[in-house]
Amino acid sequence: MAKSEIQELLSRLPSVDEVLKSDHCKMWHERYPRRYVVRAIREIIDIRRKEIISGTIRDTSIEEMVPDIELLIKRLSSPSLKTVINATGVVIHTNLGRSILSEKVMDNVLRIATSYCNLEYDLAEGKRGKRYSHIKRLLIEVTGAEDGLAVNNNAAAVLLCLNEMAKGKEVIVSRGELIEIGGSFRIPDVMLSSGAILREVGTTNKTHFYDYEKAINENTALILKVHPSNYRIKGFTEDVAIEELVRLGQSRGIPVMYDLGSGCLIDLKPFGIQSEPSVKDMVSKGVDLVTFSGDKLLGGPQAGLIVGKKVWIERIQKNPLTRAVRIDKLTLSALEMTLFEYLDEEKARKTIPTLRMLLEDPLRIKERAKKIYNSLKRTIKNAEVELIHDISRAGGGSLPEVDFPTYAVTIKPFSLSVKRLEERLRSGNPPVIVRIREDRIILDARTIESKEIPELVARIKEALA
Repeated sequence: MAKSEIQELLSRLPSVDEVLKSDHCKMWHERYPRRYVVRAIREIIDIRRKEIISGTIRDTSIEEMVPDIELLIKRLSSPSLKTVINATGVVIHTNLGRSILSEKVMDNVLRIATSYCNLEYDLAEGKRGKRYSHIKRLLIEVTGAEDGLAVNNNAAAVLLCLNEMAKGKEVIVSRGELIEIGGSFRIPDVMLSSGAILREVGTTNKTHFYDYEKAINENTALILKVHPSNYRIKGFTEDVAIEELVRLGQSRGIPVMYDLGSGCLIDLKPFGIQSEPSVKDMVSKGVDLVTFSGDKLLGGPQAGLIVGKKVWIERIQKNPLTRAVRIDKLTLSALEMTLFEYLDEEKARKTIPTLRMLLEDPLRIKERAKKIYNSLKRTIKNAEVELIHDISRAGGGSLPEVDFPTYAVTIKPFSLSVKRLEERLRSGNPPVIVRIREDRIILDARTIESKEIPELVARIKEALA
């Protein structure tokens, strides 16, 4: 393109003001924030200017720019946090928000969020109350503990307990339990931040009772046991049972704390899962303090729960850090309703989405997988579609060794790379998050709701087109 022609096209390029005065812009102003309308217009005009200079475009009319401007306005005006279809089969998917909440729980959150509430008001006494009182009774009932407290996540729960119980003093921990989980959460780092002094005992693979016994001195404040969460050490190993640590602590007047991490409130042994201790079981064995998450196996909102002996909980509640890590009314309302479900364990397994998905009969999962398979098989000609038996994972650092039998649909596109198909599914609306294995897209029906199937099928057809 000649230089004179480029100059001519540049001179015809509409200004921001011209586009703002157009009929299209009037419609945009009614629907979207003005700042995003102006920004989108400026950005698209800048792009057109560069395209003219590079010789890749000749049409500079407002009408030609309208679709791109509107697309950019919509993108700028859309919330960054979006709902997605989780087709990975990972139930407690940390990157996808971990546990999803039931409609009953969300109805309670909506009710509390859209009204004033008695968050810190004692209705019986007519004076200021404590926000923790709303779940204290429920925590006691579902765990059997003397008292309970909730903070904003389990890392905060561990930090708070260590700060109150052992600041400036020693905490005994087995070397095999100095774990790191997602987000670089390391037990030694948390302990350092709390002001407690780490006293490592044993070795990575073997820690004996006498290791704990010999480590106790006049500066010992706490014995801490940590659930290994997302890893296991196998082979030539040995550790000390929590019952033995409790007896040791009681004989020496030293409290024992157990960081359970995932926080399972039901016994999973009837379902063939032997490796996960329940909170109630640990409390019944005399552990002084138990910390766990609200949004993992418990199936509630993000929270850190602390249950145990009343004398220690009351001390922790008075710690200044408790206010810094407290939960808000929305989390509290979701947590309270989730805990209510656990008053009937059999009901909880069906109504709490995390438990329902983890413990679902594989044949029911197969029914959903068949619906997806049949819908795709009928309408898709440019990909190979198969129904397979597969394995799901709990996720979120929970139950790392447990295989959950499932059914999945695989897709192998003919004229598109699997990576490109995954990108299209991920970038669509709604985004579909999948797994890739052996050059195939894997759609695990365990985490796909029946109501999502029509939209999922439509998105796959669109991505393959």
